[in-house]
Amino acid sequence: MLKISSLTRLLGSKQLLPALLNGASVRGQQAQAAPDKFEVFVDDQKILVDPGTTVLQACAMAGVEIPRFCYHDRLSVAGNCRMCLVEVEKSPKPVASCAMPVMNGMKVKTDSAVSRKAREGVMEFLLVNHPLDCPICDQGGECDLQDQSMAFGSDKSRFIDNEYTGKRAVEDKDIGPLVKTIMTRCIQCTRCVRFASEVAGVEDLGTTGRGNDMQIGTYVEKLFASELSGNVIDLCPVGALTSKPYSFTARPWELRRVESIDVMDGCGSNITVGMRSGEVMRIVPRVHEGVNEEWISDKSRFAYDGLNLQRLTSPMMRSPEGQLVNCDWEDALFCAAEKISKVGDGKIAAVAGDLVDAEALVALKDLINRLGSESVCTEQRYIGNASGADLRSSYILNDGLAAVEDADQVLFIGCNPRFDASVFNARVRKCWIHNELDVAMVGDEVDLTYTYDHLGSNTDTLTALLDGSHSYADKLFSAKTPMVVVGSDAFQNEDGPQVQRLVQQLCAKLHSKCADPTWKVYNVLQKTASQVAALDLGYSTDISAVVSQKPKVLFLMGADKGSITRADLPSDCFIIYQGHHGDEGASIADLILPGASFTEKNATYVNTEGRSQQTRQAATPPGLAREDWKIVRALSEVCGVALPYNTLSAVRARLAQVSPNFIRYGDREAANFFKEALDVSQDLPSQKKPVTFHADMTTLSQFYMTNSIARASRTMAKCVQAAKDVNL
Repeated sequence: MLKISSLTRLLGSKQLLPALLNGASVRGQQAQAAPDKFEVFVDDQKILVDPGTTVLQACAMAGVEIPRFCYHDRLSVAGNCRMCLVEVEKSPKPVASCAMPVMNGMKVKTDSAVSRKAREGVMEFLLVNHPLDCPICDQGGECDLQDQSMAFGSDKSRFIDNEYTGKRAVEDKDIGPLVKTIMTRCIQCTRCVRFASEVAGVEDLGTTGRGNDMQIGTYVEKLFASELSGNVIDLCPVGALTSKPYSFTARPWELRRVESIDVMDGCGSNITVGMRSGEVMRIVPRVHEGVNEEWISDKSRFAYDGLNLQRLTSPMMRSPEGQLVNCDWEDALFCAAEKISKVGDGKIAAVAGDLVDAEALVALKDLINRLGSESVCTEQRYIGNASGADLRSSYILNDGLAAVEDADQVLFIGCNPRFDASVFNARVRKCWIHNELDVAMVGDEVDLTYTYDHLGSNTDTLTALLDGSHSYADKLFSAKTPMVVVGSDAFQNEDGPQVQRLVQQLCAKLHSKCADPTWKVYNVLQKTASQVAALDLGYSTDISAVVSQKPKVLFLMGADKGSITRADLPSDCFIIYQGHHGDEGASIADLILPGASFTEKNATYVNTEGRSQQTRQAATPPGLAREDWKIVRALSEVCGVALPYNTLSAVRARLAQVSPNFIRYGDREAANFFKEALDVSQDLPSQKKPVTFHADMTTLSQFYMTNSIARASRTMAKCVQAAKDVNL
């Protein structure tokens, strides 16, 4: 029998295949052209679908639900569970709707006696070996097998256990500290296997054996070594793969669900926070096609236990003996005001950390400005923008996260998107598989889960690409929609301006050859949640300028990376730390003001592509902790420079004054002034010596410890140990 690929070669055109499969005669060049739309009847309801649409998709368009276990919209078709069987007129037997393409005039019956009997038979087989442990299964209440057995199964079975034939039992596998396996429940739908190989890009899961002896596992017991491994929990239609940290802690109907966003990286993945009794019990992804599709990273999913550990719950002051002791809010605020009142203009500075929301950022900047200083900067250094150019196109992912699906060439510079932005890297891999996307890298040669051309590791490579002397230059400049994605790490040294100058020139040359004039080309991948909002508000990115100022009072707003130490500051500098965890910043502070984490406040964050989104309050801040902007507002009152807002809506009105994009929630605000950004880059210092690019994270163990919440998490600590044990 001829394969489809053989038919394609014989006919010379893929467009003739639908006509041939539909029964049309093909004679040389007189072949009948395929129709633009197929006419299909689903339960006598007429619909028009595109050629190549599957029967299951056609039924969905008609509003008919077809049960399935193995089929998933974002995975390849396996067709092995057979739960989606439907009756097709003139077909000798029921067909698997997930794998059958529609034909013109096809008549499908989804609720006929034949369809019902076929599904009952499949369900009967699936339940033969399934254990009766629904009362203790963490999937209970969210189990596809439960739901579909009730809706499409039978109330009786022809299989009876006896002393000779019992239920099959399968040994559980240890695949790491995140995913719990109860493989006796597995129905071999292979969703997890396909996710691992297609989306996560690791070949760790597979099947062994055949028939009743088939098992899914890692063959040799090992870690499921992926930063996206937790997504198999959502994919599993039964309770075979569940969350280890969440195991036996809560039932789905006990949880209060709050829609929010993730702040563990710069992507702003949409999530749902599950709460019970004021405590975060679990975090699961929420579908957003423009940002994270329906995936989230393991750090986003499992680091929530760090929200309750090492928390700052009370204001603290350093005693004369050098110890931090608890105090009340009144003493803390008056202590801060007293220190601030003793310093002259320009001798106070502030540094903002990675997890700070836009409301707190604008309140902090307003306070520092009213105290006579302009020294506000971010802890995430970004020297490339230190020229003072207030141009948004210079620091966001201008084309957007989803635009990679329209790109034909991606050039990464000085970043590791697999760990810097895991869901974005998964989207790039999808395009690499389905769109034949070409990927190249300038920087460290790291594992991105897909193949790419490694062009070099320093700025000499960019110069060679720019002047056309590099062997890859012709391929790069022939691209119609290229994306240059430069990591924020590439700018974080004294040679940052040189890098920005070269990248801007390269992108301008690529843009001149683009088929689409609206295509941006230049993209910066920020890896922290607060950076874009801080830059939008006018924060500097040069910490060295703050150090050289020798401030008498330094305000650390969630600055936990240790970018500034006691040795960098004058001996009499008074350090105020405001944040939610006792991390690096709190250890050097003279005064601590406890703040709220992202699950404990309604706050605004702007992701790397410039999309403004909100977190929603799911829990109450512990102890005496308060929302950050409220603390700053109270401090301004005590200092005698009261800020002109008292409510959240008033703070957001102030944000809108600075930049209206802050309150356009859900919208991706595009940047302009690319020509002006290029002109400014020409004034930056030219290249003096080659700058070598190094990604900040190159191993899986580094990925789990990037902020104060993750560093406080016991689950993340277990992940680090597991990754180190296998040298990842």
